[in-house]
Amino acid sequence: MPRDNSETPNKTERGLIIVFTGDGKGKTTAALGTALRAAGQGMKTLIIQFIKSEFGGEHRACNFLSHYVKIIQFGKGFVFPEKGEIEEHQAMAQQGLKKAEEEISSGRYDIVVLDEIFVALSLGLLELNDLLSLISKKPPGLHLILTGRNAPKEIIDLADTVSEVKEIKHAYKRGVSAQKGIEY
Repeated sequence: MPRDNSETPNKTERGLIIVFTGDGKGKTTAALGTALRAAGQGMKTLIIQFIKSEFGGEHRACNFLSHYVKIIQFGKGFVFPEKGEIEEHQAMAQQGLKKAEEEISSGRYDIVVLDEIFVALSLGLLELNDLLSLISKKPPGLHLILTGRNAPKEIIDLADTVSEVKEIKHAYKRGVSAQKGIEY
């Protein structure tokens, strides 16, 4: 008689570190898709967005899923270091990292997404050692998803799953503006 696997706990289940990186469109979308899938399983996800300051379609959609998915923004939009506005962006990013640390240890979420965290790192808004410290405090059962271009090798080495989104072609480069429901 076949064994009923539903009664046998999967000893390899644990919280994963997942990275979505690369120069193509779809890193945040992949994280949002994971949050949607998790909501369908009754799991709770917190998405902390770095850099971003505008409310897009995902924020409205999360209103319908508010029991399962929450988004918080810690960004002021595009960063132009040459204009001398870096300090405000750094302060917001630091607040976001602090909030992430609090929520990761709170036990309230099954998944925490740090959206555009690698962009914040590459712009010098956050320090790699601070992010590595945060990752080291991740509880064993929590899934942690990190997104953005230019994922550092140290994070890639730590991660359980890494997906690179490669741009082949993008409408924006042909003069097509961001499209409602697609980019925002």
